[in-house]
Amino acid sequence: MAYTNTVLNRARARLTAENERKRAEYEDHLARAYALRPRLKEIDRSLRGTSARLAGLLLRHEGDPAAELAKLRAENEALQSERQWILDEAELPDGFLDDSPVCTLCGGTGYVGSRMCECLRELCRQEQKRELSALLPTGRERFDNFSLELYPDRFYPGLGDTARNLMQKNLHFCKKYAQDFQPGARSLLFSGATGLGKTFLSACVARQVAENGHSVVYVTAGKLFADFEAVKFERAEAESLRDYRDCELLIVDDLGTEMTTEFVKAALYEIVNTRLLEHRSTLISTNLNENDLEARYGGQIASRLLGGYRVVYFLGDDIRRMRK
Repeated sequence: MAYTNTVLNRARARLTAENERKRAEYEDHLARAYALRPRLKEIDRSLRGTSARLAGLLLRHEGDPAAELAKLRAENEALQSERQWILDEAELPDGFLDDSPVCTLCGGTGYVGSRMCECLRELCRQEQKRELSALLPTGRERFDNFSLELYPDRFYPGLGDTARNLMQKNLHFCKKYAQDFQPGARSLLFSGATGLGKTFLSACVARQVAENGHSVVYVTAGKLFADFEAVKFERAEAESLRDYRDCELLIVDDLGTEMTTEFVKAALYEIVNTRLLEHRSTLISTNLNENDLEARYGGQIASRLLGGYRVVYFLGDDIRRMRK
């Protein structure tokens, strides 16, 4: 599973820091053990010379290699036994001189061959959750916290159903979408008036998809276009936009609340069109209806949003006003 550069770099930095911490701890413990029992230092020096002596033995081709090898092995075993006796006698804690890497599978590199090791993958998952927690609106964005009781149980003639039933279907769909998410899943457009739970439900999707180990970027439309503008006017490096293009799920909240300029239209077209062509999933929430989308952004963008995305309609009364 791919992660954004931001998340991956933070995870790698944490793994590097953990490697350095463990090495520093080992060297500190070793220095303390040598000070306590100086003979340990002599033994370790002799053991480190074993490999050099073995290489020399194999290269010389003199005498009886088997006998020399057996002698070398016996010396090594005797030194190991003496070393362990000293450690036991000094009553040092178990693992005090443990020099194993932070991960025995990858040796602390984060990769087994070309494949990401589980240790680095777990750090990526943690960094992904931490990043989302800082961006999501309330921290309560869980499907179990989505209250259907806030939606009216009255019949909508144009809908042929109640708003509550519609939202129950939306909730079920979004839960399944998030739980089953795979890269390339169909993009979604949440459409409906303000205060109907679009932001909350999109945040629920973000959290679940991230917890399943996928790369998610959650951003408001205003922040997204501000970042594009910063790159255009060279206030930021173009690399800063890479996560928006490469993440497995991009969530853009509140499209239509930004000041819509020709530059914004061009940036939106680039994001929508590029991600559709590259089969990268996007979730966009907006207060605009279908006619508003075309009027504000033009036919090309509206066509891609309404034709390439699955539209999820939200109905009901403004929940924010009800709670207030």
